This record gives sequence, C-alpha cells and structure tokens, in this order.
Amino acid sequence: MIAAIALPGILRIGGGAFAETRAVLESLGLSRPLIVTDPMMVKFGLAERLQGLLGGAAVFSDTVPEPDTDAVDRARAAVLAGDYDCLVALGGGSPIDTAKAVAVLAKQGGRMRDYKAPAQNSGPALPVIGIPTTAGTGSEATRFTVITDSETHEKMLCIGQSFLPVAAIVDYELTLSKPPRLTADTGVDALTHAIEAYVSRRANPFSDGFALNAMRAIAGHLRRAYRDGQDRAAREAMMLGATQAGIAFSNASVALVHGMSRPIGAHFHVPHGLSNAMLLPAVTAYSAPAAERRYADCARAMGLAGSDRDDAFAVAALLDELRALNRDLAVPGPRAYGIEEAAWFRLLPLMAQQAIASGSPANNPMVPDEAAIQALYQQVWAE
Repeated sequence: MIAAIALPGILRIGGGAFAETRAVLESLGLSRPLIVTDPMMVKFGLAERLQGLLGGAAVFSDTVPEPDTDAVDRARAAVLAGDYDCLVALGGGSPIDTAKAVAVLAKQGGRMRDYKAPAQNSGPALPVIGIPTTAGTGSEATRFTVITDSETHEKMLCIGQSFLPVAAIVDYELTLSKPPRLTADTGVDALTHAIEAYVSRRANPFSDGFALNAMRAIAGHLRRAYRDGQDRAAREAMMLGATQAGIAFSNASVALVHGMSRPIGAHFHVPHGLSNAMLLPAVTAYSAPAAERRYADCARAMGLAGSDRDDAFAVAALLDELRALNRDLAVPGPRAYGIEEAAWFRLLPLMAQQAIASGSPANNPMVPDEAAIQALYQQVWAE
C-alpha cells in the first residue's frame, strides 16, 4: 500500500515558539494576516500579544465552540471585507477549524456542505497558520475540518489538502492556564486520535510511529496535567502528543468513536473531546475483537502491559485503563451531563445515520451497521 502523506510545510514546536510567529510568516512571504480567534483569547490578552508580534494585525474573534456554518459565514464576510493574504488561527480546535473552512470558502466559494465527506478538496485556499492553545484536536497539523450545518444540525467532516495549514506553531506554554475540565476533554480527544489512527483500516507505517509516540506521551502525562495545570513537563508532553496524534490521524484516519461523537456534539452541544471520552471505552470493547494485536500494541505503548503478556491480557488492561481514566478525569455519561433521555433515544436513528454518512465508521476494525451503532449509543447511555 502506498501512503499519501501530508504535513504542514513548517512546524515550530517547543516552549517560546509563539514568539516566532512573525518570522514564520515572513519566511512564507506573507505580510497581511487576519487573526482568527475566540472571545476567550481576547479576554485573556493572548490575541493582543499576537497582534503585537504581527505589527497590529486585524482580529476576528467571533468564532464559537463546535463551529457551525453561521459562524463560518460571519468569518468569511470578515475575510472578504479585507485585503488579507493569510489567516493566523489562534485557539483550540474551533478557531482553527473555522479558519481552515473560511480559507477554502474565500477562494473557492460555495457552501460548507459542498465540501463534506466523501468529497475531497485540493483546490486553492488562503494560507493558514495554526497556533493551538489546547493539547487536543491536532487541527494545526491535519487536512480535516469539522463544521456543523446550522440548518440540518449535521456535523460535517470536510477533507482534503486544501484544509491543511501551511504552518503550525506548537508552544506548550500557551496551555499552562487551561482549567482541568478543558485539559481532560482535549487530552482524551488526543488519545482517541492516536488510538483510532493506529487501529484504522487506513493505518500505515508512517502514521503508526506518530500514533504510538502520541500514546506514550499522553498516557504518562494526562492525569498529571489534569491535577496540576502548571506542571510544565506534563504540559509539554501533552502538547507534543496532541500534535503527533493529529499528524497520525490526518495521514490514516479516525474511526467509529469520532463517527459516533460528531452527532452527539451537533445535537446536544457536548464538547467534542468530552463526547469522545463518553464513547471510547464502549467502542473500544466493541472493536477490539477485530484487531486484538493492534489494540494490544496500544496497551503496550501506554505502559499497561509488558511484552511478556499476551494480547488478550493487554487488551483487557487497555479497557480497564480507559474506564479508569474516565473516572479519574470525572467524565460524565450522557445522562449525568444533562441530556434528556427521551431526546437521546428519539435521535438514535438519525445519529446512527449521520455517523455512517461521515465515513469514519468504515475505517473501524469492526465495521458497524446502523443497528450496531444504535446499540452502542444505548449501551453508553446505560453506563
């Protein structure tokens, strides 16, 4: 199998990398950036710091969590109203995904639903420089963006080289102020990226290396970062692991957890990392019989089983750890989160259809039909 590998052209990784943003733009011949961010980055002064580094660049800060097409359209209007030659996306996955979507729409036009999977786009786009402030989505290094259709409430996966940032600036110091809940949710998101990339039917030797390294980094440091946000070693490991996981799944794929997670986020406004965490133990238990060796490798990379233990032991240890991690990180189930039971069960058929339509479940070791997905949603509710 030939693996088609795609990476940002420039990666700056490490404490203090944020200060090199202007130099990165200059190396790319870019001089008229629009900063795309969210209100929290403005409130805490990080957007202003970036403005200072970039000589007073304009700021668009009207992005929203779990971005939808209405928010993307507002950002597109701001981009088209100015003379910008690039977008600098500052924040978590939501501002970065918004910037990636707008970068394509600004050059190619149309609506986001025109770009949803299984379509793949390699057409023109404004250059995007991704600066993550959470250790989770890896969006700064992926050729994906996820946008919810405001009319249909479908969370659309959009794929292609057009959505890949030209540069990523990965500075763990930007995560030191993040609260425990956000640390937990984004951290499990990154772990899910790594596991799904490794067990995906589209995994390859290139993505495998990044996935396994990401699992090693995240497993050893997520609880530490959750307990003490100022633990610099833990924050640095989590940030590197999140970017490695992003590279892994961008060059392999995600699978069933993500396919089932997106409808939960779209219909019930659950943060993406949290909905992944709700699903990860049950979906892993469902999928493991179809890829026991691969899931056992995940357990060994996470330090849960030695090479002297057989695959069955390692998989059991992995399942125990995923459940324990959710307990330690205080991950609520759908019921505890406050989702109404009647609404959950009423939407099961639609959520299962939308999960299948996203394409991600087809990459899973155990490929489910809609009935199997509905049964998993029921199981997650009961747990």
